[in-house]
Amino acid sequence: QVQLVESGGGLVQPGGSHGLSCAAAGIIFKFYVMGWYRQAPGKQRELVASISNGGMSNYADSVKGRFTISRDNALNTVYLQMSSLKPEDTAVYYCNARRVYVVSGVDDYWGQGTQVTVSS
Repeated sequence: QVQLVESGGGLVQPGGSHGLSCAAAGIIFKFYVMGWYRQAPGKQRELVASISNGGMSNYADSVKGRFTISRDNALNTVYLQMSSLKPEDTAVYYCNARRVYVVSGVDDYWGQGTQVTVSS
């Protein structure tokens, strides 16, 4: 059974920093592209950052220079370090694991989400 368990959500002041982590179980972690998505009230879920199994990262323009995604394949964990947080970063943050197979399609798994609220 695949499980992605996020942790680290909470209330953060504007301009502050905060970190999220996502521990994966039930997958061969090193083969998966890992991502963080977020969904604010009334908005669609959007990609925040992703990191390939080779360690290449990709960021949404809105978080470039402020957020850093990293992974530890030995611990089956992906991290999102957030800094210079803004109220518009308030959302439920979801961890995603994705593996594309040439022939048989895509494995796509989601965590349950963790709330990050940026407010004074």
